Amino acid sequence: GFAPLGQALRRDGAKPGDGIYVTGTPGDAGLGLAAAYGRMIVGPAYHAYVQARLERPEPRLAQGVALRGVASAAIDVSDGLAQDLGHILERSAVGARLDVEQLPLSSALTASLDRGAAIITALTSGDDYELCFTVSPDQTAQLEALATDWDCCCTRIGVITAEPGLRLVR
Repeated sequence: GFAPLGQALRRDGAKPGDGIYVTGTPGDAGLGLAAAYGRMIVGPAYHAYVQARLERPEPRLAQGVALRGVASAAIDVSDGLAQDLGHILERSAVGARLDVEQLPLSSALTASLDRGAAIITALTSGDDYELCFTVSPDQTAQLEALATDWDCCCTRIGVITAEPGLRLVR
């Protein structure tokens, strides 16, 4: 793809104090994959949903375009939220504190797994193609205004820190 000169969303712009956000509900495609391989039982009410999330992910293109000039760093969640956030941390030479209780978990995930397993699935499974991004405090109001028009949720899940590494807190 192409982006206007100087407007590409990059992994290397996160700064201490930036909020960490994610679109949608990570972990759904991972649940769909586990169900497809018979490693997880998903109730009939959610089976078609998680199968669609796995087989026909909806990349957040409109959200990515809207985040130009707002997000300080961004990545799509293809390898798992924790791992892909780790790419931002590495490239930006920062750390993060992630509040796992703030993770947006779908009804399919919470109905199929206990809370701990749902959190692990949301953090580690890939192929969701949601966006994980950071926003400086002075851009938060602009993000909130943009997100009201999105067809998915946008959830603050943590904060960028100066100390390297990813810390998961409850």
